[in-house]
Amino acid sequence: MTASLPDPRINPYRPDLAAAHLQGMVQADRFIEGVPCQIRAGFATVKGSPDFAARQTTQALFGETVTIYEEQDGWVWGQLSGDGYVGYLRLDTLWEETPEPTHRVAALRSFLFPEPDLKTPPLDVLSLTAGVAAAGERNGFVELAQGGWVFAGHLAELGTHQPDYVATSRRLLGVPYLWGGKTSLGLDCSGLVQIALAAAGFAAPRDSDQQGASLGRAVPEGEALRSGDLVFFPGHVGIMTGPERLIHANAFHMTVTEEPLADVVGRGARITGVRRL
Repeated sequence: MTASLPDPRINPYRPDLAAAHLQGMVQADRFIEGVPCQIRAGFATVKGSPDFAARQTTQALFGETVTIYEEQDGWVWGQLSGDGYVGYLRLDTLWEETPEPTHRVAALRSFLFPEPDLKTPPLDVLSLTAGVAAAGERNGFVELAQGGWVFAGHLAELGTHQPDYVATSRRLLGVPYLWGGKTSLGLDCSGLVQIALAAAGFAAPRDSDQQGASLGRAVPEGEALRSGDLVFFPGHVGIMTGPERLIHANAFHMTVTEEPLADVVGRGARITGVRRL
C-alpha cells in the first residue's frame, strides 16, 4: 500500500468499492472492472453523492464515455473518460452503446433534432466540444449514431481544432457562472479553461489546482505576461487576453468577464502562479 493515497477526484475508490486497477494501491471491500457507457443527454450533472440536493462537482458532455462501477436507485457511480473525474450521475443520462465519436461540436451550442428538418421540435442541446458519431448526412444535417440530427455546419471532424483558445474563451463572454459548469449554458473558472483548451486540442484537468500543477510551464515571477498565459489564484484561474487583461468565469460578476488583471488583484485576489502553454 502506498504512503499517500491517489487523488479520489480522478481515482474511483471508496471504502466499500474500488476499480480493479487500483488493487494494491487503496483499501476497499471489493475491486471490480467497470462497464463502459456513454452520455446520451446534452450534458449530465456529476455530483459528489447520489442525492439530488448534493452539490454539482462537474458535468459530462454528450458522447463522453463513463466507466460505471455501481448502479443503485437510479444513480450510477463512475469515472468520466475525458478528464478522469469520478462522481455520481443519473442512470437516465446514459445508454449502453459507446459509438466512437467522429466529430465534435464547434459551435457554442447546437440543437439535436429528431429529423433533418430545422422546423421539428429539438430533442436536446449539445454544447461546444461535445463528441458525436456521424452515421449519415441529409439536407445539410448529420445523422448521429446516438440518435437525432445536428446541423452539419456546427460540427468539426475530430483532429481539427480552434487553436486560438483566447478567441474561444471570448466567444463564451457573458455565459453565466455556474459551479461545476462546463457548457455554454454555465461555466466555472476551470471549466472555461478546460473547454477553451479542449477546442484547441489540449487536454486539461478539471480543477484549477490540477491545472496549475500540470499545464504548460511556470512563468517566473516578474516576467511580462502574454496573451494565453493562465493565471492562478487560490481556488481560481483565468486566461490572459493580453499583457494586462484577464478573462475568467467568476462569482464576483457571476459571468464570464474580461477585465484588467489589476482590478481582480485590487479586489483582494492573490496571484499564486502563472503557466504558459
